[in-house]
Amino acid sequence: MNFGFWGIIWTIIIGLVLGVLGRLILPGKQDIPIWLTILAGVVASIVGYLIAGALGVATTNGVDWVELIIKIVLAVAAVYAATALYGRRGVKS
Repeated sequence: MNFGFWGIIWTIIIGLVLGVLGRLILPGKQDIPIWLTILAGVVASIVGYLIAGALGVATTNGVDWVELIIKIVLAVAAVYAATALYGRRGVKS
């Protein structure tokens, strides 16, 4: 994974999209701030990339559908975990 300047920018952008997708897919209201949504998406993006790489599906000749599905599932799980942990602290944004 290229973590130069543009690698970091793209990871944040992809994390934002994945975090929003995670919130849309997860049923119910997620009472977490946007920064936590982005962080959950970024973590899902990085971990999903690593898992896809370990499975040998990170780089294909077309759209990396398996990697994308892994990242979306991880984003939903990350948003769920963030919602549970953030709500448990009693912190409001």
